[in-house]
Order: sequence, then C-alpha cells, then structure tokens
Amino acid sequence: MDLYLEHGFDQTTVADIAERAGLTERTFFRHFTDKREVLFGGQDVLHELTAKAIAEAADSAAPIDVMESALTVVCEMIGQDREFSRQRQSVIDANAALRERELIKLASLAETSAEALRARGVREPAASLTAEVGIAAFKIGFVRWIESDRGRTLTESAREAIAELKTVTAGG
Repeated sequence: MDLYLEHGFDQTTVADIAERAGLTERTFFRHFTDKREVLFGGQDVLHELTAKAIAEAADSAAPIDVMESALTVVCEMIGQDREFSRQRQSVIDANAALRERELIKLASLAETSAEALRARGVREPAASLTAEVGIAAFKIGFVRWIESDRGRTLTESAREAIAELKTVTAGG
C-alpha cells in the first residue's frame, strides 16, 4: 500500500512490491495473480460470507433485512482498519482501471446476493432490486465511514444508510 501511495499504482511494479516485502517475485505470484490482487484479494471469502449470511437469516425476515444482515457480515470483515480502507480507496480513486475493477467487484457481490435471495424464495425483480439497493447503501455507508473521524464503525455507517433507504422507500 505504501508503494502505491508513494509512487502511484501504475508506477509500482511487482518487483517493487516483492522487494519491499522481502520476497521474491516468484513468491509474490504464489499469493497473487497480479498487483491488483493486493487491493482486491479476498473476494471469494466475501462472496461466501455474504451468501451464507443470507441463507442463514431468519425465514420471517424481509428481504431488505436479510440484505442488511449480510452487509453487517461484510462490514465486520472489511471494517477493521479505517486508515487502511482510506488509503486503499485513495489508490483506487486515482486510477480509472481500479475504479472499474471496484465497480465490477461490487456488481459481482450484488449478483451473489441476488442469487442467495432467490434461493430463499425471493422472486424477481425483488431479489435483484434488494441486492442492488443493499450494495448501493453499503457504498454510501462506506464513503461516509472513510470520510469521517467520528469513531463510528463501518457497520454503523452502513446500517444508517440502509435505515435511510428504508425511510425513503416507505415514503418518508
């Protein structure tokens, strides 16, 4: 992360990363397919946790509440280090290809969520709508969290965004 911040993503090479970490390039490639994976690794785990949280939600829960529960799991996974998240986001924001990759990651997470909601019996278009607006609320909560110094957690910020979404959709 330090190299990306110091030199920019495009100017940082795998050789630079490996050297800074005290590794060989070969060892780097055992853990990452390319230098983008340093920023985007762990996606599979995120998808698994999301699908599991949706599957395990109470049968009586409304789809948006199920999505909120799943996003809580996501927030707990990635919301441990606000400063790291700020740095990561600044690297992504400075590079168009990384911004595109981030959007693809979020779209993929929305599709995983929609599939899990459909598996629960939520029909279309409700499953897709719930997943998409849930991810949108997460994005708003994430931005508020990394831009704030109020000591609130990512989970609290995301839940606040979902609560605002519920208010808006209820006509409030």
